[in-house]
Amino acid sequence: MDFKISPENTCCFTGYRPEKLPWRYDEEDPRCRLLKIKLYDVVDALYFSGIRHYICGMAKGCDMFFAEAVLKLKQEHDDVTLEAAIPCRTQTMRWDKSDVGRYKKLMKQCDYTTFLQNEYTRDCMFKRNRYMVDNSAVVVAVYDGKSGGTAFTVRYADRNNKEIIEIHP
Repeated sequence: MDFKISPENTCCFTGYRPEKLPWRYDEEDPRCRLLKIKLYDVVDALYFSGIRHYICGMAKGCDMFFAEAVLKLKQEHDDVTLEAAIPCRTQTMRWDKSDVGRYKKLMKQCDYTTFLQNEYTRDCMFKRNRYMVDNSAVVVAVYDGKSGGTAFTVRYADRNNKEIIEIHP
């Protein structure tokens, strides 16, 4: 790695879990496939603008799509790094087995892992989201205006003068 990680060369991600996506859990849906292509195109363009470090919250749904896009980029550029920003060590406690397996596979490929706290609390996701934004220059958001954690993160990024790239699901 030839660069020093700093907010100036870092991008983070926020986006919806499957329940808020039009296709829900059907990743074979053409809209989901198109979203994954768009995510890759965005991280690829960001790479060529100087972004080398990517932070992902590793939630189900769009977070995992983002992590997979970054890992694909990492295969092409050895100076790309991926950080998992985990809200709590028990994040996957209520997930089904297939989601946990995907999570573990992605986690093994991350260059860095940041655990914001050990146990779940009502605000741990917000702490994770603020950490990601605070340590990034750019925020990529799969967002269409729905309320929730993604909306909070986009508003927080806007208030903190971060560049926001929105992708409509």
